[in-house]
Amino acid sequence: MVGSAIVRALQQRGQTSIITRTRAELDLTDQAAVRDFFQTENPDQVYLAAAKVGGIHANNTYPAEFIYENLMVQSNVIHQAWVAGVRKLLFLGSSCIYPKLAPQPMREDALLTGVLEPTNEPYAIAKIAGIKLCESYNRQYGVDYRSVMPTNLYGPGDNYHPENSHVIPALIRRFHEAQVSKAPAVTIWGSGTPRREFLYVDDMAAASVHVMNLPKVSYDANTQPMQSLINVGYGEDITIAELAHAVGLAVGYQGGIEFDSSKPDGTPRKLMDSGRIKALGWQARVSLRDGLALAYQDFLRQTA
Repeated sequence: MVGSAIVRALQQRGQTSIITRTRAELDLTDQAAVRDFFQTENPDQVYLAAAKVGGIHANNTYPAEFIYENLMVQSNVIHQAWVAGVRKLLFLGSSCIYPKLAPQPMREDALLTGVLEPTNEPYAIAKIAGIKLCESYNRQYGVDYRSVMPTNLYGPGDNYHPENSHVIPALIRRFHEAQVSKAPAVTIWGSGTPRREFLYVDDMAAASVHVMNLPKVSYDANTQPMQSLINVGYGEDITIAELAHAVGLAVGYQGGIEFDSSKPDGTPRKLMDSGRIKALGWQARVSLRDGLALAYQDFLRQTA
């Protein structure tokens, strides 16, 4: 989802020499394959958007896969980029890196100040390691490897799996199926009270290109060697209950909505402080209402 959006953003800016690989074409957990790719292609810049991702259910069910695969992907790509002489790289992390009870909105300096949310700790640990890999290679080798931390993303190319997807694509699928079957109500995991922030994926792609193209003096002036990450968020959050109603409206579902409080809620609130990137000249453009409508159109295309 994110990689495709970054390609679109680069193409819109006139970039034609874009090297991509699908998961089937290149296994990023395979060190030798990644080494061969970099030696053959010799790219100038790298956007590292690849990751194993999922919602609460997937993170709870496959913790070993989430930590292993993400650690391997990051380690292989970042190291082999350096070996191949790549000077500029952008690593995409996640808002999951911050402590479960971090002060809201979450600032970049909250990293490593508290206990992580247990349901996605393995994934968060891997993403923190990716940030520290970039910082370490910058310090030791003098490269320019940057990190951006997106809030919850959604949009074209999302994964709409009924169990392993993130909350918005999962809700889109659930409400669509309820509408088709004329179900009287839709049941949502958790109490509906946690607050979450959501960013349309093409906004994230624009932010990624923006940060990659910042002059080094500007990036360095707004970060620190051991705190080089930059948050990327929409700037507002809503409850899961409010999100469910918004998704139902986007899909056109008119039945009831129920909440199963026996299921986990996850972190009580996750709102990013995006002041740093806003000061650097970027702002989200796509509203949640418009973004959900576009996401539902994408779901219909994928399932047609």
